[in-house]
Amino acid sequence: MASTAYSRPSKPPGPAPGDRRAPRLAKELGRIEPKKLGIGLVAGCCLALLTYLSFARLFAIYSPVFDSTSLVMKNAPPGNYTKTPGAEEQPVQQKSQVEEEKKVPDAETDPKMSNLPEATKTEDEEEEATVTKPSGGDTEAKISCDENGVDEGFPYARPPVCELAGDIRISPKEKTMFFVNPSGAGPFDANGEKKIRPYARKDDFLLPGVVEVTVKSVPSPAAAPACTRRHGVPAVVFSVAGYTDNFFHDNTDVLIPLFLTASHLKGEVQLLITNFKPWWVRKFTPLLRKLSNYEVINFDEDQGVHCFEAGHLGLYRDRDLIISPHPTRNPRNYSMVDYNRFLRRAFGLPRDAPAALGEETGKKPAMLIIERKGTRKLLNLREVAALCEELGFAVSVAEAGADVRGFAERVNAADVLLAVHGAGLTNQVFLPTGAVMVQIVPWGKMDWMATNFYGQPARDMRLRYVEYYVSEEETTLKDKYPRDHYVFKNPQAIHAQGWPALAEIVMKQDVMVNVTRFKPFLLKALDELQE
Repeated sequence: MASTAYSRPSKPPGPAPGDRRAPRLAKELGRIEPKKLGIGLVAGCCLALLTYLSFARLFAIYSPVFDSTSLVMKNAPPGNYTKTPGAEEQPVQQKSQVEEEKKVPDAETDPKMSNLPEATKTEDEEEEATVTKPSGGDTEAKISCDENGVDEGFPYARPPVCELAGDIRISPKEKTMFFVNPSGAGPFDANGEKKIRPYARKDDFLLPGVVEVTVKSVPSPAAAPACTRRHGVPAVVFSVAGYTDNFFHDNTDVLIPLFLTASHLKGEVQLLITNFKPWWVRKFTPLLRKLSNYEVINFDEDQGVHCFEAGHLGLYRDRDLIISPHPTRNPRNYSMVDYNRFLRRAFGLPRDAPAALGEETGKKPAMLIIERKGTRKLLNLREVAALCEELGFAVSVAEAGADVRGFAERVNAADVLLAVHGAGLTNQVFLPTGAVMVQIVPWGKMDWMATNFYGQPARDMRLRYVEYYVSEEETTLKDKYPRDHYVFKNPQAIHAQGWPALAEIVMKQDVMVNVTRFKPFLLKALDELQE
């Protein structure tokens, strides 16, 4: 049989019978001198080694796995990478933020999470806690204050908000945030102080009743009080004074600003409340627990010195029940849809969408009418409810009360919410996305207030919005003022007199809607559910 590698005469394999030969290799090696044999073996090993290294190098060059792994081990960028300031650190920061968000447990879903532990390091951990030092500290001392509080077209100014980083020591007893700031730079007065009343509505009538907190710049830790508790999370100091206990202002002046300021921290934030109202804190405990994993600190009574590496004094706010993108107040572009979702989760509300008409045979869309017992009452509420039933709604009537969670559940169960203009309409924040809100607007040129306080927020939460303006014949003002009075001839003149006149005249009327005139608006609400 011929070989493709070489040829030689064919013969039977093996030696001839009776002829045992010595092994050929041993015989050939025996003829080679030992010295020459050693040289040959060394040369062969060198050739084998060179061959191996050549293939290994080729593999290293062309294997992306090997290439990327080697860079990670060296902690170096690729060879064609040009370093720019911040370009190396930014992706790492973004990745860390995402990972941290995944690690933060939800108090409602994680059974291992205890009820609001203290945001305090243990004694063993305290030695490892770092605060900003006069020089060479881990966190540079920084302070920035947003004092641009007025927007065009929005008459209500916002109070300043300050954001701090570094060695921050909060002494509630002294109503002071000591800020270790060796350079002394910042928005401080001649005494090195910045005073803020941390209530998120700048109202000259209200602010004197808000506790004033001072940020005091000090040159070194020795000039600040010693820490009694060190916190590993940022601080947010704010007030619940002012108009709180009015559900509209609870949201516009505290809850939405707190959501804007702290929700991105995913619960890892310590809240400190001035003008502390225990009943208010109990009322909104589900929301506070959703925003912070830690017990609220009563700023009015606490005697300790709380140390942080970051914090806010005051809350960022936008317009009333409106959240818009903004570089400082809302850099994360939260919306009212996000706030609506946040509330539903905090209260455990089940419905994210209204009922689809026709999906279940015989099932009527649910309408909730909010009853007012003080001013702006709907005097013929029963007649309106009967008309709604006649049109195919399943109607329930309720008055908003102190039980926020209980009423939130009732609102979330509704497909349509109907009410006269007032704080009760704030409960639209609990409606499922796509539900309908019907606002009955009283007499008195109320279009701006109706739209900005409730109409636009409804649209921003992706609700369907229907508004009905009462006529001169549907208001009780006709029984108090003659028809040639400016109340009817020029209602804008009421607004020109300021809030006292508006509150005394417009806000104290009651309405009795003409059901014939009102019926098409109810049909429109029904149509909106079908779209």
